[in-house]
Amino acid sequence: MALRISRTGLLFALIGLTGLVLPFVQFKPNRIVPGEGLRLFEALFTPLSWMIGLVLGAMLIAGCLDRWPAKLRLTVALLAVIAVTLALGAAATHLTPPDNTLARVSPSSGFWLLLLAFTLMLADAQSRITLGLPTRLAMLTGAMALIAVILGSGALDGVSVMREYAARSDLFAREAAGHLALAFGSLGLALLIGLPLGVAIYESPAMRRPVLGILNILQTIPSLALFGIMIPIFGWIAANIPGAAQAGVAGIGLFPALVALFLYSLLPVVSNTLTGLTGVNPATREAAAGLGMTRPQILLQVLIPLALPVLLAAIRIVLVQNIGLAVIAGLIGGGGFGTFVFQGLNQTAMDLVLLGALPTIALALVAGIALDLLVEATGGRPKGGQA
Repeated sequence: MALRISRTGLLFALIGLTGLVLPFVQFKPNRIVPGEGLRLFEALFTPLSWMIGLVLGAMLIAGCLDRWPAKLRLTVALLAVIAVTLALGAAATHLTPPDNTLARVSPSSGFWLLLLAFTLMLADAQSRITLGLPTRLAMLTGAMALIAVILGSGALDGVSVMREYAARSDLFAREAAGHLALAFGSLGLALLIGLPLGVAIYESPAMRRPVLGILNILQTIPSLALFGIMIPIFGWIAANIPGAAQAGVAGIGLFPALVALFLYSLLPVVSNTLTGLTGVNPATREAAAGLGMTRPQILLQVLIPLALPVLLAAIRIVLVQNIGLAVIAGLIGGGGFGTFVFQGLNQTAMDLVLLGALPTIALALVAGIALDLLVEATGGRPKGGQA
């Protein structure tokens, strides 16, 4: 039987093999000065590094075969992701001199390309397998537990990002709480205002064009500009209206950031509420009216339950969007992971930037996948479809 080459597998192999020849880590005497790039074969003990490199290369080349079973491909890709991650931790431990708290070992382009190649292989294999909702929920839970175990084991403690975390663990917990407060607080405000507004423009078609027009204009304002606009407005309110400052209103800090994120959240909530309600079959509404139900009963007991998948899709859009946009809040003292990102940019310390960026990406991914599963469970589009 002729061997057939998988085009996606070939692409993943090219990405991964390129990662094997590029620097795997970067060693720096301290976190600010330029570092020296070391390939995988140079960053670990020589026999171990060659063995890991050969195994990873063999996995990538074998992944090019089209007839590879998807479940085997999934298992191999998962093991490779774990191996690449642990190799990073082993390289950091091996390269850092004992009792040296200044030296930094950072992941370099080779590590990121290898991680990308095997993550793509993992996602491709998962898409080829028909998995039920409970199985995918269990996979998400298992992935989070695996990450927690690896981080808790101390295997990555020598990596530069973890060293930055160890030096700021108390501050990290506070900023994580602030980031969650910004993302979920703005989402809660958007649901509190946006859902009734969406229902109102559904009941009054004449209001749709002006309301959606205003929200569209708000959505087009660049995030940095919107955060900047908040500073003089709320600064003036805090200085001139009695009791405003005591209530938490201020030109910089958490309040203006929360308001800006809330404004960005309104359009998805209002438009999806309208889409969900108008998508309900008119015959269903007429049947409910024929049974003697009042308008509030039809809305609460018929229309909103039927529109629930579309409303959950709006929540997904807003939550993932706000988790990312909350980083900008760090620029105006709003807290969150953006604090580390902007501190790192100011100090030219990429490890500090990663300390803010990586948890933000992880949080957005977990929120997006979890809400995709919830949308599917309520009858929405399967396989992470987005309304």
